[in-house]
Amino acid sequence: MPINVKLDDLLHARRMTLTELAERIDLTLANVSILKTGKAKAIRFSTLEAICRELDCQPGDVLGYEPEGGDRPEA
Repeated sequence: MPINVKLDDLLHARRMTLTELAERIDLTLANVSILKTGKAKAIRFSTLEAICRELDCQPGDVLGYEPEGGDRPEA
């Protein structure tokens, strides 16, 4: 999948556990885990906002885009 989730790196850098983040943003640990592993098919803006607030980051710090095959499409 071309969208990658960098939540694990952010949590490590902030020395925060997944459980602590889940509690702070009022989501179940299971749902935050699904997001962290990249298995989520969607994310609500309110969830992304809460993650950014708690981790003091920007949406681009949480989510990244890498084209399949590693090549960027030509314009």
